Amino acid sequence: MTHGTHNAVEDPRNDDILIYVNGELLPRKDAKISVFDSGYLVGDGVWEGFRLHKGVLVFLKEHYDRLFQGAKAVGMDLGMSRDEITQAVRKTLDANEMEDGVHIRVMFTRGIKKTPSQDPRLTISGPNLVIIAEYKKADPESRDRGVKLFTSTVRRGSPDYLDPRLNCHSKLHEVQALIQALEAGADEALMLDVNGFVSTCNATNFFMVKDSEVWTSTGQYCMNGITRGKVIEVCEAVGIPCHQKNFSLYDVYGADEAFVTGSFGGLTPVTAVDGRILAEQVPGPVTKRLQNLYEQAIETESAKLKA
Repeated sequence: MTHGTHNAVEDPRNDDILIYVNGELLPRKDAKISVFDSGYLVGDGVWEGFRLHKGVLVFLKEHYDRLFQGAKAVGMDLGMSRDEITQAVRKTLDANEMEDGVHIRVMFTRGIKKTPSQDPRLTISGPNLVIIAEYKKADPESRDRGVKLFTSTVRRGSPDYLDPRLNCHSKLHEVQALIQALEAGADEALMLDVNGFVSTCNATNFFMVKDSEVWTSTGQYCMNGITRGKVIEVCEAVGIPCHQKNFSLYDVYGADEAFVTGSFGGLTPVTAVDGRILAEQVPGPVTKRLQNLYEQAIETESAKLKA
C-alpha cells in the first residue's frame, strides 16, 4: 500500500468532479489537453497547489507571488491577472459546490506547439490553463505513523541550469530520487545540494530539531515551500530558534526530531533516515507544537480573509 506525505483519504465525490480546461468545465473523463501541449512535450509550464479551507483559499498571495515569479523567470506570459485566475478557480469550485477540505492544482503551460519542439517560437496558441480541484484530506495515518526517508544520489541542481526554487513541470530528477527511495524501502527521498549539504525532499521541505532548536536548509537549493515559510514565521513569532543553514547527514543522524512540510500534508513527522531511527514515537514535542501553531496560522488566515 502506498504510504507518504501525499496520501489522501479516499473520497468518492472526486469521481464526478468538473475540471477547468481553458475556460470550459469538463467531466473528469473528458478533461483532456492536446498531445502538442508544451507541458506534455517538454515539461514547459509552471504550477501551484493550494488549499480551500472553510471557503478561503489559504495563503493565496504567497502562492501567486511564487507562480508569477516562476512564469517571469521562464519568460512565460500567463495572459491572466491574479484576480482573473482567482475567478477561474472560484468558477471551478462553485461548479463542484466545494467549500472545504479541497486541494487545488493550477497549471499553466506555454501552449500548443505547431510540431514537437522545444522552440517557444513554434507555440501557436496562448497559454493553456488547467485547474483540478479535488476533495483531498491528508490521511491521518501518515501523521500518526510518520515517514521514512532515504538519501538519494540524485542532487538538487545548481541554479545556473535549473533553479531548484522554480516550481515547474519538469520534475524528472525528483521522480528519480523518489524511485531510489522506494527501491530502498523508504517512503520519500531526502536530497542533498550540489555541495553535499541537506537540501530538501523530493516533494516536501525537510526540517530537523536538535536541542529544541529547528534547522532547515538555506533555501538556495530547494523549493521555497509556502508551508516551509509559514513554519519559519511561526517559530519566530513564538521564540523557537529556527536556523536556515548548511548542515549535513552527520547532523541529521543525530537529530532529536525531524519533519517534512507541504501545502497538502502540513507537517509530517520523520521516523527514520537511511535506516537510522530518529524516533520510535511521533510526533516529538517540538514537531507537535509546530503542527498546532501551523493549524492556528491557517485558522487565523481564514478568519482574516472572511472578515
